[in-house]
Amino acid sequence: MAAKQNDITQLLLKWSEGRPEALEDLIPLIYPELRRLARQYMRRENPAHTLQTSALINEAYLRLAGQQGVEWHNRAHFFAVAAQVMRHVLIDHARKHQVVRRGGGLLRVPLDETAVASHERALEFVALDEALTKLALIDGRKSQIVEMKFFGGLTVDEIAEVMKLSPITIKREWRAAKAWLHLEITEQGP
Repeated sequence: MAAKQNDITQLLLKWSEGRPEALEDLIPLIYPELRRLARQYMRRENPAHTLQTSALINEAYLRLAGQQGVEWHNRAHFFAVAAQVMRHVLIDHARKHQVVRRGGGLLRVPLDETAVASHERALEFVALDEALTKLALIDGRKSQIVEMKFFGGLTVDEIAEVMKLSPITIKREWRAAKAWLHLEITEQGP
């Protein structure tokens, strides 16, 4: 596994240097992980949901591949950015399908380790996105941690590596961010 992670990191560095052939070699290594993340999001999803797992993966991949001038540091950094991209894909989809804002009596967004994008949760995603955007203005670090953990499925250790912080700090910030988001979302109310 460590060899595969090193391969990904080396290919990301080559891609950052502007070598397009590195992306071709990278795709088979990152696609399974992107698929795993997307499946986590969609696992508890309604089978009739209009956004399919493959569509989430493909949209995220296209957005990632289209980024110019990104200096990839390592595998964890790439998947942290992938988490952010998947978040935006899910939020964009939720907004397109649920135009009503802050409605439906949804007061609580569960912050477990996976994200689920369904019609029933579209408004919850919009509320979470709004709260996360507000959190980013107040405390960008906490916002990044939530994004990487909730949307990206990164582990505490991977987040610590990306952010160059200790795992204990990440755990503490994660708990504080969850509490703040819960209060923010419940105060919005219907």
